[in-house]
Amino acid sequence: QVRVAESGGGLVQAGGSLRLSCAASPSIFAFKSMAWYRQTPGNEREWVASITAGNTANYADAVKGRATISRDITKNAANLQINSLKPEDTGVYFCAGAIGGSVAWGQGTQVTVSS
Repeated sequence: QVRVAESGGGLVQAGGSLRLSCAASPSIFAFKSMAWYRQTPGNEREWVASITAGNTANYADAVKGRATISRDITKNAANLQINSLKPEDTGVYFCAGAIGGSVAWGQGTQVTVSS
Protein backbone atom coordinates (compact mmCIF):
# COMPACT_ATOMS: atom_id res chain seq x y z
CA GLN A 1 0.00 0.00 0.00
CA VAL A 2 1.28 3.43 -0.95
CA ARG A 3 1.49 5.62 2.11
CA VAL A 4 3.49 8.43 3.66
CA ALA A 5 3.32 9.35 7.32
CA GLU A 6 4.88 12.28 9.13
CA SER A 7 6.37 12.38 12.60
CA GLY A 8 8.57 14.67 14.65
CA GLY A 9 6.46 17.76 15.10
CA GLY A 10 6.14 19.51 18.41
CA LEU A 11 6.69 22.69 20.37
CA VAL A 12 10.06 24.40 20.10
CA GLN A 13 11.40 27.78 21.09
CA ALA A 14 12.41 30.32 18.48
CA GLY A 15 15.98 29.76 17.44
CA GLY A 16 15.73 26.05 18.03
CA SER A 17 15.75 23.16 15.61
CA LEU A 18 13.35 20.43 14.62
CA ARG A 19 13.68 17.30 12.53
CA LEU A 20 10.62 15.98 10.79
CA SER A 21 10.49 12.52 9.32
CA CYS A 22 8.28 11.09 6.61
CA ALA A 23 8.00 7.32 6.49
CA ALA A 24 7.38 6.10 2.94
CA SER A 25 5.64 2.85 2.09
CA PRO A 26 6.17 0.47 0.40
CA SER A 27 9.68 1.85 -0.10
CA ILE A 28 11.38 5.23 -0.54
CA PHE A 29 12.61 3.89 -3.88
CA ALA A 30 9.04 3.70 -5.15
CA PHE A 31 8.73 7.50 -5.11
CA LYS A 32 10.11 9.76 -7.84
CA SER A 33 10.40 12.59 -5.39
CA MET A 34 9.46 13.52 -1.85
CA ALA A 35 8.42 16.93 -0.66
CA TRP A 36 7.42 18.86 2.41
CA TYR A 37 4.65 21.42 2.47
CA ARG A 38 3.25 23.46 5.29
CA GLN A 39 0.09 25.32 6.09
CA THR A 40 0.61 28.22 8.41
CA PRO A 41 -2.32 29.89 10.18
CA GLY A 42 -4.47 31.89 7.81
CA ASN A 43 -2.51 30.85 4.72
CA GLU A 44 -2.72 28.38 1.90
CA ARG A 45 -0.61 25.25 1.93
CA GLU A 46 2.83 26.11 0.60
CA TRP A 47 5.76 24.12 -0.68
CA VAL A 48 8.76 24.04 1.65
CA ALA A 49 11.31 21.68 0.14
CA SER A 50 11.63 18.69 -2.16
CA ILE A 51 14.15 16.05 -3.04
CA THR A 52 14.32 13.80 -6.08
CA ALA A 53 15.24 10.14 -6.21
CA GLY A 54 18.63 11.35 -7.39
CA ASN A 55 18.95 13.47 -4.23
CA THR A 56 18.57 16.84 -5.91
CA ALA A 57 17.10 19.14 -3.27
CA ASN A 58 15.28 22.43 -3.64
CA TYR A 59 14.01 24.85 -1.03
CA ALA A 60 11.50 27.64 -0.72
CA ASP A 61 13.01 31.04 -0.07
CA ALA A 62 11.34 31.10 3.35
CA VAL A 63 13.53 28.24 4.60
CA LYS A 64 16.55 28.39 2.30
CA GLY A 65 19.72 28.33 4.37
CA ARG A 66 17.87 27.01 7.41
CA ALA A 67 16.45 23.74 6.14
CA THR A 68 17.89 20.48 4.90
CA ILE A 69 15.85 17.78 3.22
CA SER A 70 17.32 14.32 2.91
CA ARG A 71 16.42 10.77 2.04
CA ASP A 72 17.26 7.99 4.49
CA ILE A 73 17.14 4.81 2.45
CA THR A 74 17.85 2.65 5.49
CA LYS A 75 14.61 3.84 7.09
CA ASN A 76 12.58 4.48 3.93
CA ALA A 77 12.14 8.05 5.05
CA ALA A 78 12.49 11.60 3.86
CA ASN A 79 13.61 13.96 6.59
CA LEU A 80 13.38 17.71 6.96
CA GLN A 81 15.64 19.48 9.40
CA ILE A 82 14.89 23.13 10.08
CA ASN A 83 17.25 25.25 12.15
CA SER A 84 16.90 28.77 13.52
CA LEU A 85 13.16 28.29 13.77
CA LYS A 86 10.97 31.37 13.76
CA PRO A 87 7.43 31.86 15.06
CA GLU A 88 6.29 32.22 11.45
CA ASP A 89 7.40 28.64 10.85
CA THR A 90 4.46 27.55 12.99
CA GLY A 91 2.01 25.40 11.10
CA VAL A 92 1.06 21.93 10.02
CA TYR A 93 3.76 20.25 7.97
CA PHE A 94 2.77 17.72 5.35
CA CYS A 95 4.81 15.17 3.49
CA ALA A 96 4.01 14.34 -0.12
CA GLY A 97 5.43 11.60 -2.27
CA ALA A 98 5.17 11.50 -6.05
CA ILE A 99 4.57 7.98 -7.28
CA GLY A 100 3.41 6.97 -10.71
CA GLY A 101 1.06 9.67 -11.87
CA SER A 102 -0.21 10.62 -8.44
CA VAL A 103 0.83 12.08 -5.12
CA ALA A 104 0.46 10.47 -1.73
CA TRP A 105 -0.13 12.91 1.13
CA GLY A 106 0.35 12.40 4.82
CA GLN A 107 -1.96 13.59 7.56
CA GLY A 108 0.41 16.31 8.70
CA THR A 109 2.31 17.06 11.88
CA GLN A 110 1.98 20.21 13.93
CA VAL A 111 5.00 22.43 14.48
CA THR A 112 4.67 25.27 16.95
CA VAL A 113 7.47 27.76 17.46
CA SER A 114 7.16 29.94 20.54
CA SER A 115 8.73 33.37 20.71
